[in-house]
Amino acid sequence: MSKNYKTVWAECLKIIRDILGNEQEKAYKTWFEPIVPIGLDDNVLTIQVPSQFYYEWLEEHYVDILRRTVRSILGPKGMLKYSIVMGPKIGGTAVTTNLPSSGRQAIQNKPIDFPIDINNNNHMLPNPFIIPGIQKVKIHSQLNESETLDNFVEGDCNRLARSAGFAVADRPGSTAFNPLLLHGGVGLGKTHLANAIGIKTKENHPDKTVLYVTSEQFLQQYAEAGKNKTINDFVHFYEMVDILIVDDIQFWANKAPGTQEAFFHIFNHLHQKNKQIIITSDKAPADLQGLEPRLLSRLKWGLSADLLVPDVETRMAILKQKLANDGIEMPHEVIEYIAYNINTNVRELEGALVSLIAQSSLNKKQITLDLAKQMIDKFVKSTTREITIDVIQKVVCDYFSLPIDSIQSHTRKREIVQARQLAMYFAKKMTKSSLAIIGLQCGGKDHATVLHACKTIANLAESDKQVRHWVEEIEKRFND
Repeated sequence: MSKNYKTVWAECLKIIRDILGNEQEKAYKTWFEPIVPIGLDDNVLTIQVPSQFYYEWLEEHYVDILRRTVRSILGPKGMLKYSIVMGPKIGGTAVTTNLPSSGRQAIQNKPIDFPIDINNNNHMLPNPFIIPGIQKVKIHSQLNESETLDNFVEGDCNRLARSAGFAVADRPGSTAFNPLLLHGGVGLGKTHLANAIGIKTKENHPDKTVLYVTSEQFLQQYAEAGKNKTINDFVHFYEMVDILIVDDIQFWANKAPGTQEAFFHIFNHLHQKNKQIIITSDKAPADLQGLEPRLLSRLKWGLSADLLVPDVETRMAILKQKLANDGIEMPHEVIEYIAYNINTNVRELEGALVSLIAQSSLNKKQITLDLAKQMIDKFVKSTTREITIDVIQKVVCDYFSLPIDSIQSHTRKREIVQARQLAMYFAKKMTKSSLAIIGLQCGGKDHATVLHACKTIANLAESDKQVRHWVEEIEKRFND
């Protein structure tokens, strides 16, 4: 009697779970539970995996386990076939990907089969042919060397993103997750992970050029290049990079069309040359508003991995690691108390820990649960939402009942000019952004215009009752 494919895969899972053991229970849940069996024909078991990423990860890390398991159930001739739903579009046309072991192609949104003979490891895509080019200029990576994969604590909240980071660092530009988009809320570790991937890539590939840049830096560099009429040099510089990391791309939304245009061309060049692109954002691609449609479509080509708020076990692990790195001992009950009460993001969690240590050191008090309770209570009350230029623009526009894009417009209507100047004034007062960045995000103005606007509002707030009233009322809204 022939076996049912579902039964065969269920038997395989039992063996795999036993092989991995309790210590690798999370690995089992991450990499094997999402797999769906879909067919069995002549000792060839077909399984469907969620993405090219899963296929590559399984083949790189678990091929021996899969080989032994399939053979134990189906006999020495047992083989495995993968079915993957994938395929980004380029310019409206579905991308096709050929694997040497199969004559089939990967078509947009259609399941494809990659027949893999698990007796033969020669089934991966070949490396792209590299044409020798101009000798590379030495570029400083701008990476934070303290933010590594080793001190990025893994949990259910970030496992996929961290695993993708290891894969990208191992084979940058040669996996299906290019670009790699890391997205999540404030303080959840996007910048840390992006830096860590860059550092690991440099360790694995010392000959490759890695560059980390914030979206604000990129904006400012583009503005300077425009002023100096060196846009082509600006673009060519970025085209020399092997691994480009752009942090917080959401800041380009509804502004800087020229910057987005330049990045679009840089992106295309790097992607076509199989160079790796890593991007961070506070939103998933589907929720990113205000980016050029064709640039937004590019962000959807690779893997989009989210970072979620860590659960209490992960928060405790983060605290323990930070304490170990700093050589500090702390009672378990205190660590537990902090982890349970600071549940917003990693940044605030570490901030609370630092505050407690500082309180203990400065006042020469022993760290106890009572001290932690006093400090955490004050810390939670004093923690406020982050004020950004975007938030400021929205508050100002809401106050004057103006559309949000009016501040970015070039109109000289009096009410718009006043709102724009107020937005610049508050941006300088309440953020750490440079005058150039404030100007770029407020209609593409230069730093001199921003400085003039700030002085104008400051002077009028002292001499004009109406302007003073506006400043006071708007300021109240930030404190509500």
